[in-house]
Amino acid sequence: MMAEGGLAALWLAAALALVQLVLAWGACRAPARDGVADPGDLIRATRRIAIAQGVLAAIAFFILILLFVNSDMSVLLVATNSHSAKPMIYKIAGAWGNHEGSMLLWVTILAVAGAGVALFERQLAGRTLAATLGAQAAIALGFYAFLAFASNPFLRLTPPAPDGQGLNPLLQDPGLAFHPPTLYLGYVGLSVAFSFAVGALVMRDVGPAFARAMRPWVLGAWIFLTIGIAAGSYWAYYELGWGGWWFWDPVENASLMPWLAATALLHSVTVLATRDGLRAWTLMLAVVAFSMSMLGTFLVRSGILVSVHAFAVDPTRGTFILALLGLYIGGALALFGARVGTVKQGSTFELVSREGALVINNLLLTVILGIVFIGTLYPLVADAMGQQLSIGPPFFNKAAIPVMIALMVVTMAGPMLKWRRDKWSELARKMLLPAAAAVTIALMMLLLLPGIGLFPLLGLISAAALGVASIVPLWRRNLRRTPLHIWGMVIAHLGVAVSIAGMASDSAFKQERLAALRVGEVTSVGPFEVKLHEIRPVIGDNWSAMEAVLIARRGDGKPFQLNPQQRYFNQPVTTTSEAAIRTTTDGQLYTVLGAGEGSGPDARWQLRLWWKPWVTFIWFGGGLIAFGGLLALIGRIRRERRSASEEELR
Repeated sequence: MMAEGGLAALWLAAALALVQLVLAWGACRAPARDGVADPGDLIRATRRIAIAQGVLAAIAFFILILLFVNSDMSVLLVATNSHSAKPMIYKIAGAWGNHEGSMLLWVTILAVAGAGVALFERQLAGRTLAATLGAQAAIALGFYAFLAFASNPFLRLTPPAPDGQGLNPLLQDPGLAFHPPTLYLGYVGLSVAFSFAVGALVMRDVGPAFARAMRPWVLGAWIFLTIGIAAGSYWAYYELGWGGWWFWDPVENASLMPWLAATALLHSVTVLATRDGLRAWTLMLAVVAFSMSMLGTFLVRSGILVSVHAFAVDPTRGTFILALLGLYIGGALALFGARVGTVKQGSTFELVSREGALVINNLLLTVILGIVFIGTLYPLVADAMGQQLSIGPPFFNKAAIPVMIALMVVTMAGPMLKWRRDKWSELARKMLLPAAAAVTIALMMLLLLPGIGLFPLLGLISAAALGVASIVPLWRRNLRRTPLHIWGMVIAHLGVAVSIAGMASDSAFKQERLAALRVGEVTSVGPFEVKLHEIRPVIGDNWSAMEAVLIARRGDGKPFQLNPQQRYFNQPVTTTSEAAIRTTTDGQLYTVLGAGEGSGPDARWQLRLWWKPWVTFIWFGGGLIAFGGLLALIGRIRRERRSASEEELR
């Protein structure tokens, strides 16, 4: 009866979402009484229903996890995506390592986020909050309907299967327990920003208070998206055995597009919250950011892409998600078009100002978003029209990297500028130090590595200049009294510089060696000598493997061992390459074992080796970006609470 209990909780949550929507509508439309503008009873009821809905959705998802943990093969989803012999971590993570479970996770986070708004939001006017919770309920209703009618995760299997078919071996990695939930937290955080924007438009309440209420959710979503993208990049880097950290794959782009939109929205909402500017632009970006998260959900969950991430194969599901995309985004755009005329202009500013730099920052991010959007969707549209077309890294690199370089320049200048108005001469003076760093790196690279490519060179120059520029805002400050959100900005921008340095270094300095070796033979890559010492069979929890024992040495240093594998899974039948990586202070030695040729002492085994200097900066920088965002979030929350306390004392 456990599965039926989960389904009942899901239906009850859907019913409460409908009640929440009706109550919110009533709160927005109720006439003022006794001179009080907010219908308090309806608003309080809306809050309570939102909390109850979040609890029921969480219960439904917890029951699904229990079904996987208990290997209940009478549930179709468990039988097709798990196995009784799976390690416990993959039983738990397997609950969302499939289409139905991932969509239940999506709607659970959505409902819990709505409950969070109901519990903690105290800045907005009551009617605006009710409209926000109503918008959140409307989004949830669509996905509850999707789960109930197209992707029921609690369907029974009669008779029960003797055992399950197993989880996709490429997903049998600790990354599955971490990567999808963080991405979904980012996606759904943007749904809250979207709901705030809809609520503000419905009630014509667009101003700094609305922006301050929305900003923590945007910042939180952006942090989780950053972590999720970085984690997913490293997971693919070591799991797929291809030696790359980004391939401009449509599934990668599906997560990048919301991040770009969220980055633009984060900067825009900051201007609105602190300087009462960019009102209409902030509303539009909130709609665009959630549109990109919905588009990413459609691409990955509709079956339109063939990928390890793309679980759905039923075209009905893709049509359903596409209908939801059209309904929510089309409705929001129609509302924006109808109400944007009522949005007041807000404060003005000069071009040479921090607001001006943030506007240019937004525009460049939007251009990059447009490039990724077109490059991702155009091949799908062409394929639907009967023309096979592939758009890969060369297009994205040539189209996006020059815009990214310009974006880095604006990112350097923005924090150095004053609000409202500044002078070109002052900006030029402050940019001298970053410019000196850029010239120094350029000369060093051209002298020491004259054959370096243009894009890697520009990347290293930009990283050096941005790294220096990022710490300039701390100049002459009392560091102990510097607000946390300033520290967050500095660390996040420094993280961008570090990541760019890692990307450029990998492109400029990496070395690759493909060799076919007998046992006992030696090859080299970069500063390392690598000996194939042994090939041996290995048995794991639910796999077997041929494992290479590689003995590597760097110069006269101490030898160390690496063990890349070719793994063979029975449930389902799959072969995977498991890379072995040695991380040093200045890079990584990356090794992959390929197929064997021949038998006995003359057998040769293919080895693919890379030396990748400073590649770890990519993910270390991603961690710094997320940490900077976290500091900014804590700082902003503290500041808002302190301001609220001061208001109460007055």
